[in-house]
Parts: sequence; C-alpha cells; structure tokens
Amino acid sequence: MVKLNINGTVRDVDVEPDTPLLWAIREQVGLTGTKYGCGVAQCGACTVHIDGAPTRSCVVPVSSIASGAKIVTIEGLSADGSHPVQKAWVALDVPQCGFCQSGMIMAAAALLKEKPAPTDADIDTAITNICRCGTYNRVRAAIKAAGQGGAVKAAGFAIQHADGSTS
Repeated sequence: MVKLNINGTVRDVDVEPDTPLLWAIREQVGLTGTKYGCGVAQCGACTVHIDGAPTRSCVVPVSSIASGAKIVTIEGLSADGSHPVQKAWVALDVPQCGFCQSGMIMAAAALLKEKPAPTDADIDTAITNICRCGTYNRVRAAIKAAGQGGAVKAAGFAIQHADGSTS
C-alpha cells in the first residue's frame, strides 16, 4: 500500500512497490486519461507531472515516488478544459486520433510553465513525445499560441474549418 497525492487528493493505492505509476493511476485510481503507448518511456503518451516535472509514468515504480510528491494527470490539469494549452489545442484542432494528446499537453504545459515564450529550439528539446498522426506543426503552433495568451493567429498557423471559419 502506498499513499499517492494525485490531482490534489491523497489516495491509498494497493499495489506492489514495483508497479509503474501509470498502472496505479489507470487501474487502481481509475483515471484513464494518461495513456499506455510503449512501456519504455519513449513515446510520452504516459506523461504526468511529478512536482511540476513532466515524467513518463510507465517506467516510474510507485516505490520511487517521494512521500508528499504531487502528481498531476491530464484530468488534474484543468477539470473544465480551461488550461491555456488545452484551449490552444482545441482552437488549432491539434488532435487527429488523440491517443498521444494527453501526454503532449502535459509536456507542453510543463514547458510553458518553465518558459512562457519558448523558441522552436525550446519546443524541440522539451517535446519529445511521439505522435503517430504527425500533428507536430499543430502542436508547435498550439504551444506558441498558449504562450502568447491564446493568440492563435500570432502563432503563425491558420486552420480553415468545415464551416468556412478560420482560426
């Protein structure tokens, strides 16, 4: 049994000490927004924040998490989707299949907290998540838009929607 502070709630989680945090979050706690992609910390679908740092939860045993560490999942980033990164993701229609997006959003949120106006080089260094659909241009534009207070057009990327409107 371990105590984990997930999204501001301390929970007793009955798992073996070597259980990856990802499985404790998904299977024991029931928060399924954090995804399993590769199991070897390469794809980033499982990214959560531990004390503000983006962390690939698929390779972090629950026993390695410091007592009192604050874990934030995609569900805890913003209950109503109002986080600037989430809003930029919607405004720029970033997801296609959506599988990787929770991890991408968590990585982007951590980057913007550290560097509110990231350069392309900053984004390249911090966002190493894999998107099978190849939405990297939209991810980059959304990160820039979120860093600019939601100024989608200033991010240098325009989307024409089915209804003819643009963002």
